[in-house]
Amino acid sequence: MSTTTTGIGLKRLQHLVLWVSDVERSLRFYGDVLGFEVKTRYPNAVFLRIPGSPDDHHLGLFEQTGVKRPDERVARMYHSAWEVGDITDLVRARQRLIEAGALVGTSDHGVSLSLYAKDPDGLEFEIFWTVPGGTPVGTRPLDLEAELARRGITMP
Repeated sequence: MSTTTTGIGLKRLQHLVLWVSDVERSLRFYGDVLGFEVKTRYPNAVFLRIPGSPDDHHLGLFEQTGVKRPDERVARMYHSAWEVGDITDLVRARQRLIEAGALVGTSDHGVSLSLYAKDPDGLEFEIFWTVPGGTPVGTRPLDLEAELARRGITMP
């Protein structure tokens, strides 16, 4: 498989649509924990967006009735990734994910600092901050407090 550009001009992930087992529960999670806002709502579906964005939506949640939490051992999406604008946003995201019992891991990739979490259906997602001028280092443990100190940032 080639790692060269495909030549089709892909720029970013514009939106993601997920099948969920309970759209109301997932709406509470993505709204309350991650801060997405409702753009359009239907009886068994909702379209969400990042507040302040001009985009129509970033995340669609469709309820798949009669299905319980998916089996994490079967083939399915591994994770989606959402970027935050500042390292302090990452700190706030970590706290919200911890409070929700959703945080499952963290990583320092040199070029990005990442939090990994699971939604109520066990679907994994990443919240990351791009390190300005970062250098790829593979994957190592994330020490967010040390990263803040290195940048002279103190959090309340």
